[in-house]
Amino acid sequence: MAKGANQKLKALYILELLRKESDEEHPVPMKRILSYLEQSGVKAERKSVYSDIEALQTMGYDVMYQAKPSGYYLGEREFELPELKLLVDAVQASKFITEKQSNQLIRKLEQFTSRHEADRLQRQVRVRDRIKSANFSTLYLVDDIHQAIHGDYAISFIYLEWNRKKELVPRHEGKRYVVSPWMLLWEDENYYLLAYDHEAAMIKYFRVDKMKEISGEDGPRQGQQEFLQMDPDDLSKKTFGMFAGEKKRVELIFENDLIGVAIDRFGKDILVFDEDENHFRTTVEVNISGQFYGWLTGVGSGVEIAAPEEEREKYRKYLENILNL
Repeated sequence: MAKGANQKLKALYILELLRKESDEEHPVPMKRILSYLEQSGVKAERKSVYSDIEALQTMGYDVMYQAKPSGYYLGEREFELPELKLLVDAVQASKFITEKQSNQLIRKLEQFTSRHEADRLQRQVRVRDRIKSANFSTLYLVDDIHQAIHGDYAISFIYLEWNRKKELVPRHEGKRYVVSPWMLLWEDENYYLLAYDHEAAMIKYFRVDKMKEISGEDGPRQGQQEFLQMDPDDLSKKTFGMFAGEKKRVELIFENDLIGVAIDRFGKDILVFDEDENHFRTTVEVNISGQFYGWLTGVGSGVEIAAPEEEREKYRKYLENILNL
């Protein structure tokens, strides 16, 4: 048999065809494989195709054959369709990446399945009031931070904030923050950097999509002991909207039917005590902030601060100020 210029790539062409066109419901018949090879400049006979398919199977590719409908298809892939659907949902629902980046990522994910199943990935997931980020560089900032954590070096950056003109402008007149990055958190549908602030000598967190012009700094990271003393998993239970505040232990009284609300917010390890036949009491550690009071207000009359008394009074004044407005 004459050897064409692409003859050595024959098995790869077969694999490419099966990746794009085949699944269990759409097997590719031998006739279609031979036609595709010919279009690709490869002359082939059935016998040689059988040998190439066996070679692909030996290399670990799950090339399957079925009789009805007759043909070959690629069975197990890097990702199963339900896994791809989950990833697509996460991409579409994420605020920290732009609409354009979402579309690009989904198109890349579609390459992991056949074109027939790729249509089922166009799920158009929508979440109410979801506003996509306009910061195209967030994905690359995340990568820069991972590099610094892996390389054990500090970073500096300009931190942005919104002004009255709805513009993101540098905070503190463009002063560069120098921090040692320790962990990235995905909280409230945004990426946050948990880092040791060199000037403040404490652990802080920063919204990644509000960081700009990251650069590496000389010397190893600082603040390891401070970071190790923290419980990052516990941080989201104590912090509301990732707003910092004074850390305090407060006793809360809930109506019994709000037990799910309490567990969703503070975790299932909270201690629950009967207050009366209609209420339970629990003690939690939280960062006191306006966001915490706002969460209480959202829950409504089904929850109250039982102690300490000064926090009851602060919350009462918070509600009075709102009422006065």
